[in-house]
Amino acid sequence: MAGTILKIKWLTIFMFLGAVFSALITSPMNTNAASQNSYKLKIPLGLDEEAFKVPQDNPMTKEKIELGRLLFFDKRLSANNTIACASCHIPELAFTDGQSVSSGIHHLQGGRSAPTAINRGFSEAQFWDGRAPMLEDQSIGPFANPIEHGFSNHDELVAKISMFDGYKKMFKNVFGTDNIKKEHVGKAIASFQRTLISGNSPFDRFDYDGDQKAISESAKRGKILFFDKARCNLCHMGTNFSDEKFHNIGVGWDGNALDLGRYNVTKDVKDLGAFKTPTLREISKTAPYMHDGRFATLEDVIGHYNKGGVKNPFLDNQVIPLNLSRPEIKDLVAMLRSLEGEGWQHVKVPTEFPQ
Repeated sequence: MAGTILKIKWLTIFMFLGAVFSALITSPMNTNAASQNSYKLKIPLGLDEEAFKVPQDNPMTKEKIELGRLLFFDKRLSANNTIACASCHIPELAFTDGQSVSSGIHHLQGGRSAPTAINRGFSEAQFWDGRAPMLEDQSIGPFANPIEHGFSNHDELVAKISMFDGYKKMFKNVFGTDNIKKEHVGKAIASFQRTLISGNSPFDRFDYDGDQKAISESAKRGKILFFDKARCNLCHMGTNFSDEKFHNIGVGWDGNALDLGRYNVTKDVKDLGAFKTPTLREISKTAPYMHDGRFATLEDVIGHYNKGGVKNPFLDNQVIPLNLSRPEIKDLVAMLRSLEGEGWQHVKVPTEFPQ
């Protein structure tokens, strides 16, 4: 009996050691990642650190962020060396381009404005219509768009990057392989984009720290309107002022060229003309407004909501006439302008790129 128990114990030990040995052999040990400098993003006042999304398979490192920064600003990563991510996401304009609709390669124009790249780490679905489920997917989408970066496919992008030994060395250091893939490009640019955050605004210092001098009396009145009569918080909720959902607010239903929005992704008729709720942080710097850039000022935007949008069969039931007075609109604009924050101004445009 004792011999049988002893055999069982030894068998159990050998099975355990075998499992450990097998795991060591089959697990993809990324010694390359272990040798890099991990990056801990400091989340400023007003933002929810738990809502910040970093995929497990794409941890942030200083080396990966630097690679992403270079890729983001490099115009050589287009079919004719004229377009970079930063062409439509300009730092001085809070990473928008100030255009109603953005221009890409050969000055071709799309049908939508460039949304800000700030605080994308707090979002899941990306783009106005949410067609990219993650920031990594969004980061590589424009490269294979014929009117943006102009490559026919992502293989052309990878081939272009692989022409430069400097880039090949950086990708090898970050991802541990000589075989550059489009997924590597997406992960690097997404890591850089996650460093573009905005918080610690005057509104945050007033709302969270109780600093009564942080915002004007007009902005204080505007805050009350925002959460009450103006009903803004029904969609612009949470610390990033977005519910991350899609709504039809009547934009485009008063003309001949209707953008179907989210419907193009889901094919659900309820999504006809619906677009993602954008963040309101840095809103004073990201004009013109809406997916087609039709409104030049914040006053114009509020005016659209004030009249109840444009009636259509799929108008969100939250959009109703607000009956805001001119002084109330002025106060609401003052509150929105108090959302100018900190956390993205550190970005420096590269003066040299890998050769």
